[in-house]
Amino acid sequence: MADQSSDIVNTLSSEMEAVSVSSTQASSSSDGLQMSEEVEKRYKIVRSIGEECIQEEELKNLLAKKAAPICYDGFEPSGRMHIAQGVMKVINVNKMTSAGCRVKIWIADWFAQLNNKMGGDLKKIRVVGEYFQEIWKAAGMDNDKVEFLWSSEEINSKADKYWPLVMDIARKNKLPRILRCVQIMGRSETDELSAAQILYPCMQCADIFFLEADICQLGMDQRKVNVLAREYCDDIKRKNKPIILSHHMLPGLQQGQEKMSKSDPLSAIFMEDEEAEVNVKIKKAYCPPKIVQGNPCLEYIKYIILPWFDEFTVERNEEYGGNKTYKSFEEIAAEYESGELHPGDLKKGLMNALNKILQPVRDHFKTDARAKNLLKQIKAYRVTR
Repeated sequence: MADQSSDIVNTLSSEMEAVSVSSTQASSSSDGLQMSEEVEKRYKIVRSIGEECIQEEELKNLLAKKAAPICYDGFEPSGRMHIAQGVMKVINVNKMTSAGCRVKIWIADWFAQLNNKMGGDLKKIRVVGEYFQEIWKAAGMDNDKVEFLWSSEEINSKADKYWPLVMDIARKNKLPRILRCVQIMGRSETDELSAAQILYPCMQCADIFFLEADICQLGMDQRKVNVLAREYCDDIKRKNKPIILSHHMLPGLQQGQEKMSKSDPLSAIFMEDEEAEVNVKIKKAYCPPKIVQGNPCLEYIKYIILPWFDEFTVERNEEYGGNKTYKSFEEIAAEYESGELHPGDLKKGLMNALNKILQPVRDHFKTDARAKNLLKQIKAYRVTR
């Protein structure tokens, strides 16, 4: 039995190498690579997504050698969607597809169950996953090159490929190394973890190879398991490693909140929040005068408003400087730090811009019967950690 499992893993490793042969060749030819203008343009688009890229030369090679790289993204269906999951994912996915990438979005229903989301109820988790898809559709995600895949369905249909890979990753890593990855579930190494939550990182690492991903496009909080996947490539002597493109994590609206929290109503703006709700949350948001560092309102402008509209407009009376449209974050930050841009005016501009982005989503959930029913169910669910 052990020999058979080893054979399956070896075969799988060979198949993955064959699938990514063009990327492997690219990796070996990084020195002196001459990129065409088209590839340079694609690289700049893709690279703009990541706060960190491991490794940039590998990304350049990949785009030079492969016309349609596979980009892996994923999410746990775990309650209502806030703008960090909603708007930022639309921006990032649309950038990837505009650069020629094929995006596989992993609806991690089994993972949500392992992590006790929605009380581990798969029926509720399924409803949340369908609601997420409705939001992205309404928000303008380009679905032509996007494939939504339910983890439970894909794993069940290809169990002979998936589970030997998970087992091999588990065998090749010590428990402390896996424990360092529990951050991906919103946990810490000091939490009291279930056995299911130890299995989770091994499975997420396997997902990257199972989906034949060239690029892992996830948040900075998922970095450790993506690095684990690159280390696993060393273990199995695989030259072509997945490129890690980690995007910025938007903070919560209150002071010192590193991430938006679904359990704190004043921490997050949800994708179907009414205009009045958005306005109240922004008015109460932490936004100290002349302070740029750690200011969530400025972060939302930098990572959501500017990428969406390519500009940010402030409306004010002539006596206070009149209306002004900014084209760069550097200009906004400089004027805010000097006091020329007041927190009240900045917040008003942020409210207006966010409400423009969210209005199509609100309309969809009011006029589409299926979407309306999904939202009604989700609002009745109790969010579990």
